[in-house]
Amino acid sequence: MSLSIGIVGLPNVGKSTLFNALTKNDVLAANYPFATIEPNVGVVGLPDERLGKLAEIFTSQKVLPAPVSFVDIAGLVRGASKGQGRGNAFLANIRDASAICQVVRAFSDPNVVHVDGKVSPADDIETINTELILADLQTLDKALPRLEKEAKLRKDRAAAVEAAKKAVDLLDTGVTLYSGAARAGIELEHLRELHLLTTKPFLYVFNVDEAELNNAEFLDELRASWHPPRRSSWTPRSSPSWWTCPRRRPASCWSRSGRASRA
Repeated sequence: MSLSIGIVGLPNVGKSTLFNALTKNDVLAANYPFATIEPNVGVVGLPDERLGKLAEIFTSQKVLPAPVSFVDIAGLVRGASKGQGRGNAFLANIRDASAICQVVRAFSDPNVVHVDGKVSPADDIETINTELILADLQTLDKALPRLEKEAKLRKDRAAAVEAAKKAVDLLDTGVTLYSGAARAGIELEHLRELHLLTTKPFLYVFNVDEAELNNAEFLDELRASWHPPRRSSWTPRSSPSWWTCPRRRPASCWSRSGRASRA
């Protein structure tokens, strides 16, 4: 089974630039919102030095690394679930993805337009997570009547109905299913058929100026900028995976531990 990663984020944060670096493609990366219209898909082989050794042992004629697919979709904006912008229409293209990579702008450049008029990683993360949660709520609202109807005819569908109702309650608090399902007693296996977006693992990639990579104070502020949505009814979520990437070399990433790693 191949691994598929959906790349999401606001417009002009570097999604297509990251996509190009990862896949060695040359898709349009422009300084205006919604430069990406049709989703871009790239497939690369996962480097693994063990493959060569295994090929020698078994005298393999061909070495085929595990494929990883990256899907770059149009930028999301605040209110996308209500028809604002264009990105929400393309979320269907990453519903089958194994994980979601959220690209967050953390660089300042007056020549690169920010869709909200200011650079705020915390606000950007809140916007994207909110839109993904709202998209899942829409999916569940449409699916629940069908699931309840099926449960009247098939007793085995009752578990799916219960899981869907619990998922709605959890999402209504602003918590993603991936981070809160276990605590809420939700069996995600019963919801697999719905391809809900927030059931997937999240990877956050912060697009920063290269000069800031050695600025410990800046990186500490960047880490501290992540927090749960400010809605008083929303409860804390588990910490995300932390990565920062230099804006001009998005393929080279630094983890929270400070060790260099290739994306």
